[in-house]
Amino acid sequence: MVDAWATAQQVIEITGVTVSDVQLTQAQVSIETFSNRIYADTARIRARDLYWLRNAVAYQAAWEKGQYDLNTRLDANQVQQDGVVGNLNDKAMTLGPRAKQALQRCSWMRGRTIHVRSAFEDGQRGYGSVLSDASDEQHNWTPMGGGA
Repeated sequence: MVDAWATAQQVIEITGVTVSDVQLTQAQVSIETFSNRIYADTARIRARDLYWLRNAVAYQAAWEKGQYDLNTRLDANQVQQDGVVGNLNDKAMTLGPRAKQALQRCSWMRGRTIHVRSAFEDGQRGYGSVLSDASDEQHNWTPMGGGA
């Protein structure tokens, strides 16, 4: 039995491709590298994320099976030959496209921006609408400068 987030049978069910235990192990290591998670920490990973990791391993195993000499490829941003130029995305030569999509759905792979509303957005936080004439009595008027 291979320590992987997907089994060889699940690879067949998800992708229709038959892989060996060695190919499954190689795909697992690839996904561990790109996901920054290891199989030994499976107990600490949420069920939803395990679902996407299983799919990523399955897609990666199927993709890697069709690749030639994956471990000795060059790391290039642009390839030009006979007047044809190919620009490659980051990880384009080492991570399968469907595996990349599955990894992007893991909770730790998404952006972590939080929108904090200001008092001016809805006019209901703390001071009422500062632009409304009705709230003038809530704000003390003070002169801006110079003389008193």
